[in-house]
Amino acid sequence: MLTIRRAVWFFALLISPLSGTLATEPPAAAPVQAVATFAGGCFWCMEPPFDKLEGVISTTSGYTGGHQQDPTYKQVSRGGTGHTEAVQIVYEPSRVSYAELLDTFWHNIDPTMANGQFCDHGDQYRSEIFYHDETQRQQALASRQALDELKPFKAPVVTGITAASTFYPAEEYHQDYYQKNPLRYKFYRHGCGRDKRLEELWGTGD
Repeated sequence: MLTIRRAVWFFALLISPLSGTLATEPPAAAPVQAVATFAGGCFWCMEPPFDKLEGVISTTSGYTGGHQQDPTYKQVSRGGTGHTEAVQIVYEPSRVSYAELLDTFWHNIDPTMANGQFCDHGDQYRSEIFYHDETQRQQALASRQALDELKPFKAPVVTGITAASTFYPAEEYHQDYYQKNPLRYKFYRHGCGRDKRLEELWGTGD
């Protein structure tokens, strides 16, 4: 697993006393990247808040947490596969922390709703955090405990925390749906009552 500490290079301009030529600089270190996976109902609606964050490299909609191999949207959406719609995020920990990703996740879901999110019902739309290592697991558990103690609402937090398993990217037409089909996306989001419920829970929508 990649460490979250980014390598730092110290460059020195060196002159060879024999040749008088400049020494070659070492190549710049590639940014350290990490992966996070969250399920918060319709994956169309979970890409935008993470895409806004500085340090997020990519978001991919897909399916995870179930037993069906190579599931399709049709299979997952009708239930029975064990999978939930999720987004997988590739990010630079030096620019955005996992704690910031967790905070964004919580404020874009209804953590009090079991087996569904907003107008979508069934475990294929459940909210869940899928951790990729022990550090993520501990941070996810701590964030859920803190939320349960400091939450601005009365209902209990029911969002699950589970070890990450195989993530299957969704069909291409689902990727960046909010950008490809902005009117349909806004119609769905409004009709599902997502922002209204987020306002009730957190005082703000996406």
